[in-house]
Amino acid sequence: METVSISHTSTKKPIPAADKLGFGQLFTDHMLVMDYNREQEWHHPRIEPYAPFCVEPSMMVFHYGQAIFEGMKAFRQEDGNIGIFRPQTHFVRFNRSADRVCIPQIDAEFALKALKQLLEVDHQWVPNAKGTALYIRPFIIATDNFLGVRPSDTYRLFIILSPVGAYYAEGFNPVKILVENKYVRAVQGGIGNIKTPGNYAASLLAALKAKEKGYTQVLWLDAKELKFLEEVGTMNIMLKIDGEVITPLLNGSILPGTTRDSVLTILKEWGIPCAERPISIDELLTAADSGKLEEMFGTGTAAVISPVGKLKYKQQKFKINDGKVGPLSQRLFDHIAGIQYGLLPDTYGWLEKVTVSG
Repeated sequence: METVSISHTSTKKPIPAADKLGFGQLFTDHMLVMDYNREQEWHHPRIEPYAPFCVEPSMMVFHYGQAIFEGMKAFRQEDGNIGIFRPQTHFVRFNRSADRVCIPQIDAEFALKALKQLLEVDHQWVPNAKGTALYIRPFIIATDNFLGVRPSDTYRLFIILSPVGAYYAEGFNPVKILVENKYVRAVQGGIGNIKTPGNYAASLLAALKAKEKGYTQVLWLDAKELKFLEEVGTMNIMLKIDGEVITPLLNGSILPGTTRDSVLTILKEWGIPCAERPISIDELLTAADSGKLEEMFGTGTAAVISPVGKLKYKQQKFKINDGKVGPLSQRLFDHIAGIQYGLLPDTYGWLEKVTVSG
């Protein structure tokens, strides 16, 4: 692969204060771009000013949804350098998503190298306040100008960066979850286990209806029987029942989350019983009724750990751990955040370091 060319912006944007970040609303000065065609494959990698780009209305991504994306984070370390959390894992999943929707794979090693160069250029945008990070969004779109259902012959990859604070307005406080019993998000054999825009479009209506009722997120059930727990709109889900942590088995319709994997790895190291298996809504309700449902929390890149304080299914409402953050949720959050910010030993080799100057 050729070297990455760099074009610096002539007009730098003001860097916002850490308490004004929000999530996904602000973007840095530069982005990484790379193109694909059959003759040259992936080529012309470049860092250029973040800016709009011109496209034709017939571009295939608009009509057939051939696109994928990822989400990862970079964190300011105590020494002033930057740590990217598990980027290799994210790029592996990126390529798995690419395969499923007929997009050519990228060279993951080169993509990481190019990302690190982008971070070196925009390193001043990585915030250093507690609870903040730089969100990294790689994505690929189909760029043929053609109306017809087939894979595109051309593609464009972007990586854009966004300084962020807490994902939920609640911060680390417990969120309210509504179990969806009408709409479904994904089916086995479909595309629910990859990060492609269609999955999220399918989730919007139920999520909107849930928010109108005062709930933060939707907990999806399986498409076949509306019986088994799958995942929350932006997170995998975990339950602590009678001392054991249980999370739904990856069955082809659930996204294999990086944070989910991190949590399971840590739980095993801590000697806390955990299992990946089907969990029915009836099992959850029985555990809640009996008092055996000790904690419930989501895991994801955006929020890391998100405790669930209230749950509603049809007409039944439950308060979990008295609506408070559970001790395991807090411990996991503190441990993962400690690794991400370089405050705890990175015994798993999860942080990819970027050395910056100036």
